[in-house]
Amino acid sequence: MNQTLAIIAIALTLVALALAAVAIRARKPWLAAASVIPVTVVIIAGLLDSGHPGPVLTVILVVALLLLGVIAGSPIVALVLKLASHQPIALGSNGGILVTTPPQTAQREVLRGGATIGYLERFALIGSVLAGQVAAVAIVVAIKGLGRFSELESAEARERFIIGTLASLVWAGACAAAAVITW
Repeated sequence: MNQTLAIIAIALTLVALALAAVAIRARKPWLAAASVIPVTVVIIAGLLDSGHPGPVLTVILVVALLLLGVIAGSPIVALVLKLASHQPIALGSNGGILVTTPPQTAQREVLRGGATIGYLERFALIGSVLAGQVAAVAIVVAIKGLGRFSELESAEARERFIIGTLASLVWAGACAAAAVITW
């Protein structure tokens, strides 16, 4: 990737970061869909162009991609979950989902702290890939699964957990791939 492409990619990534921040604040996850553009541009440019933009632009772009992977992941996951849900999901006061588990008739909140866990899992995945320790991703997924195991008794919770985790990991993996290609 040459210097001009790197500067364009940095600009696109910064715009996507701003849109992701607005998507989070305004609860409009569709705004984060623009985040796909800089990641795609970097991957394609990295695969087609064998040039190197220089150390400063490389570091700026890699850091911007890391931030995009971590921050834009939340609204992207929210968008995927919204598209995957056939009906609105009732959210609890702590950000989890409300589920009713038989034989109970009362609802309880599960999967609390999902956004924070998502930020951490995406950071860990991208960091692991950049450090060359791809096997660490399996540890992250295992810890998350074990930590949530007791909350996955309802079908709604299981579906949301699986879809959300996969969407988060795929997004972080795409951003990590773009960063590695740049690096």
